[in-house]
Amino acid sequence: MQKFDAIRPFYDAEVNEALQKISGHPMMKALMNFTFPDSPDEVWRDQLARTHSIRDFQCNFIYKSVMQVLSKTSEGLSTSGFEKLQPNTSYLFISNHRDIILDTSLLNCSLFDHGLVMTASAIGDNLVKKAFLHTLSRLNRNFLVLRGLPPRELLQASKLMAEYIAQLLLRENRSVWIAQREGRTKDGNDATHPGVLKMLAMGAEGDAMSYFRTVRLVPVSISYEYDPTDALKMPQLKAEANNEIYIKEKNEDFLTLMSGIMGQKKRIHIHVGDVLDAEIERIAAGNEHSNTQIQSLAQAIDDSIRASYKLWPTNFIAYDLLHKTDRFADRYNEKEKSLFERRLEIRIDEENPDDVGHFLAMYANPVINQMKYGDV
Repeated sequence: MQKFDAIRPFYDAEVNEALQKISGHPMMKALMNFTFPDSPDEVWRDQLARTHSIRDFQCNFIYKSVMQVLSKTSEGLSTSGFEKLQPNTSYLFISNHRDIILDTSLLNCSLFDHGLVMTASAIGDNLVKKAFLHTLSRLNRNFLVLRGLPPRELLQASKLMAEYIAQLLLRENRSVWIAQREGRTKDGNDATHPGVLKMLAMGAEGDAMSYFRTVRLVPVSISYEYDPTDALKMPQLKAEANNEIYIKEKNEDFLTLMSGIMGQKKRIHIHVGDVLDAEIERIAAGNEHSNTQIQSLAQAIDDSIRASYKLWPTNFIAYDLLHKTDRFADRYNEKEKSLFERRLEIRIDEENPDDVGHFLAMYANPVINQMKYGDV
């Protein structure tokens, strides 16, 4: 449908031509040499030439790229909750968002491993300004979130995206991944922005709650033991703390993207929650104003994501350092604590108490949030 051409990924009929155009690009060569370090270039180029669908590209190339990233930059990925999902069934995954590329890539690898429908995933157009990255994102079944538009155009773009998401879910049986808010969570406080839900509801033909029940809304929680971009988030956190407008440096998004992929993460966990059928039915039965219903649904998503967030020793160490306590000393050992303190020393100016506080809070806030549910 030409209606969605400005934002959609490639159709399978377009995949081979797109691959041929970028197969000689230096960044493609770097990606393939990283993925297949023992293979001559002719081998992967020949296989690319025989690739005619997004699924083949994802399974034969990108999946292996992500496995290489995991082997070189982490101590492994664990998952939970996927056994509750049904094969050949689409879901609307609303996720907390920590890493630009890996959040959705790791989810899709996990869905593939469990024999489930992989996602079309939202990505901000600010992240794919380079032509190569735009093509690669379309080959990975990403659709564009158009940003920086005047209010009227932004409303039109939001409606277009909502209609496209509804088509994917309801007509193409394709799962969709979208972050719970615009941009990544910088301070560790994962919170669903009601505006995201209002945008999604624009794709509904009936009332919003009926639509969310129909598309099988599933909260997703992803946590990294070490956030490879933790120090990169400091300038924006400082600006926000001082009520200043934060202006990104040139190429900042690309630097953050690459740091997220190649930086050390230690352990990673993804949990998929229950389909929020019962919560949505309860909200709908309350006969509240639509805005109140959206707020209630955002809270239900937050409750699921925060309660199921995997807490690592780094989270408990940061909490104890931030609050000058040993409340969670039984959740980590001295080696883990000294490694975290060393990371803090290397990455942050310890002479600046605000920087130290922001850094520690980033790791500590998931603990504080989970304490509200009595699970810690």
